[in-house]
Amino acid sequence: MPKTAIYPGTFDPITFGHIDVIKKSLKLFDKIIVGVSEESNKNYLFSTNERIDIVNKALFKDLNLSKKKITVVSFASLTTDLCKKYKSNIILRGLRAVSDFEYEFQLAGMNRKLNQKIETIFLMSDIENQIISSRFVKEIVKLKGDIKKFTTKSTIKSLKDKYV
Repeated sequence: MPKTAIYPGTFDPITFGHIDVIKKSLKLFDKIIVGVSEESNKNYLFSTNERIDIVNKALFKDLNLSKKKITVVSFASLTTDLCKKYKSNIILRGLRAVSDFEYEFQLAGMNRKLNQKIETIFLMSDIENQIISSRFVKEIVKLKGDIKKFTTKSTIKSLKDKYV
């Protein structure tokens, strides 16, 4: 049976840090479900459908990754419920810095309390991508800065279209 992992996030927008985690996870798992959160208590720049479109373009058009190994979905449930839906007991999370760890540690613990079969695997992006955050990318593009080192060509276009 193929081993599937769930990579949940807001991806508002997707960055090279996220993509690093996805690429590394492809070496460990047969299938990756990229779960784009519909959580309503956040103030997103892009709608859920726009974020799904941006992730799809970044992964499959810009980077030509395998659609057989990656599926992009939206979800408005607990991540543990998303795991159940896709018959996975693995949640992937990216770590950039020590400051991420406390929140991610608590989140992993809560997911484990919700479902004892769930394991959270933390992957670090490459050192040059550890400083990247979606928040900073949005701020840089809003101030007309160059974000080529932080995200893909189609994502840059989506961001620039939003801020024009």
